[in-house]
Order: sequence, then structure tokens, then C-alpha cells
Amino acid sequence: MTGTPLRVGLVGYGLAGSVFHAPLIAATEGLALDTVVTSNPERQRQARAEFPDVTLAATPDELFARAGELDLIVIASPNRTHVPLATAALEAGLPVVVDKPVAGTAAEARGLAALAEERGLLLSVFQNRRWDNDFLTLRKLIDEGRLGDVYRFESRFERWRPQLKGGWRESGDPAEIGGLLYDLGSHVVDQALVLFGPVTSVYAESDVRREGARTDDDTFIALTHAGGVRSHLYVSATTAQLGPRFRVLGSKAGYVKHGLDPQEAALRDGLRPGADWGREPEELWGRVGAGESPMTGGGRPEPTLPGDYPAYYAAVARALLSGGPNPVTALEAAAALDVLEAARRSAHEKVTVTL
Repeated sequence: MTGTPLRVGLVGYGLAGSVFHAPLIAATEGLALDTVVTSNPERQRQARAEFPDVTLAATPDELFARAGELDLIVIASPNRTHVPLATAALEAGLPVVVDKPVAGTAAEARGLAALAEERGLLLSVFQNRRWDNDFLTLRKLIDEGRLGDVYRFESRFERWRPQLKGGWRESGDPAEIGGLLYDLGSHVVDQALVLFGPVTSVYAESDVRREGARTDDDTFIALTHAGGVRSHLYVSATTAQLGPRFRVLGSKAGYVKHGLDPQEAALRDGLRPGADWGREPEELWGRVGAGESPMTGGGRPEPTLPGDYPAYYAAVARALLSGGPNPVTALEAAAALDVLEAARRSAHEKVTVTL
């Protein structure tokens, strides 16, 4: 890509903004981080230290007042602000990237999609874990037919965090759209839909385990896909012994992979995309086989493809500069929200929900 980079305004400089969005935007050819919006003085100092040339704004209104000077808005603020801020950006004539979940309901997500289409603007959702190393590897195995017909997809995003951290993500206020179902659940459901397509039924169990917790911190979701695959998805902050990240069973073989993609940890440590980005050591590779236990060395080691979070913003830049495809559409996010809403209902009413 050549020419003047697109000027990006980033709303929010907490975990999502400072660890994920700002570094990835800055590393993307064709994009330039122009403005960071945060009213927190400590986060303002952090943004200035990490990006000395960035403009700081205390409120989104200050950003929208300069809409004519910007080319893209990225919304990485708390979940409850996603819909109003995305609406304001689109009405200001600006393309938008919104962190997941794009909205609290599928109807709101579809409303945003309709507004973006009406205005002829890009609206994309940051589902970065489509570019996790293990997910890319699993897609390759499925595409090559090495697992045969997949029967069951087990996906775990588990942590051991017995103490509450506080903040809006653990709030019991429904307006905050907190809890693990809409946080980590947004990732595991999106991955299941990308791999195996639409869902016909949803069953879920959702619990509040930790003392003082006000929203779900241990949730299981069972999906039946229209193609027959069953997805069993686990998200938890209370798992004392972590299970495999993926256990995928097919008619020819299975794939078992432990551990998390290394990109988030690298970004948290201040590392930036470059040579060998997203690679993991051989001892962490998953295994492919049939009738053998990977824990005792059964099956064959499967080289894990490098994770590639930078690919998301590279695709956003191409979409804006040369008309490339939107890497994650709001309608795709709405389909995932259909499932998340059904899971919440299933857990609350203790029923299986048909979609």
C-alpha cells in the first residue's frame, strides 16, 4: 500500500485499547494512530509514552467534532457504549471497527449493520481470535480433510481466577453486558460458527461461582449445527485444572491442542508484530491421531501455524483503501449474538432453545 495512511481515532485505552488495538493499528501499513480518547489521566500518560505523536481527547464528542480529519474510528470502550458510539461514528460519516461484542443483542447489531449499509460505510467487528494460532491450524486440518467428518468440537477458554478483579466486566448490571458468556463466549461461539456454520439448537449451563460475583463466571454451551456437528464450549474463570483448548473428533482422526495462543501475552509484555510473530515452540504443538492418548505421546505432532492478529487490521486497511472484503461483518456478529441470547435464555429457563 502506498500514499497517506488512514487516520484512526481510538476510543478507549483500557485492556482492549492499549494491549490490542493501539499496537496492531500502529503496526499496520496504511493506518496511522491519530487520536486516543480516554479521560483517565494515567491512561493518557501511558498513551503519550507509547505513542508520542498521538493526539489525546477526553471525550468521544471531541473526536467526533474532528470527524473530517479522521478516516476510521475504533471503539474499544466498555460494552455498554458500543452501540451509541458506533451509531454516532456512522452518523458522522466515519467507518467503524467495534470490539466484541458489538452489541448486547442481535437486533442492535443488525440495526448497526443496516445503518452502515445505508451510509455506505464499513462496520467491522474485532473478532481477533479467528487469527489465533490453534484456530488457524484447526481450519487447515479441516480444509485438508485430515480429520474426516467432524462429529464433535470441544473448545475451552478457561482460567483460574478465584479472586474477583472488579470493574464493569464483573458487574451484575445487565446494561454493562458483562460476564463470561458475552466476553469469552463471544470468541468460542464465533469460532464454532466460522468452522461449522449455522446452529439449530442451544443448551447452556451458567453459574456464578466466586464469592461476591454478580455475573456468570463458569458457563457451558452445547450447540447443534445444521450440518450435524455438535459443539461443546466452555468458558470459565474458576477452573483449577485447565482442559485442552481444543479437542476435535472426526471420522478419520482427532486433534487435541493445549495452551493459549501467545499473541495476547506478547502484546501485554510490550512486544510488537515482526519476524517470528505468533509462533510457538514445538513442545506446545497439538497432536493428530486416532485411538491414542496425546497425553502419553500418541498421535503425530501437528506444527501450529503462527497466530496472526495483524491480519485483521491489514484486511480493514485493504477494505477501506482498495475495496477488499470486510474481515468480520456486523451480520456475522449478530448471528453469534443470536446464539449467546439463546444460551442466556437456556441457562435461565433450563430449556433447550431452538433457533
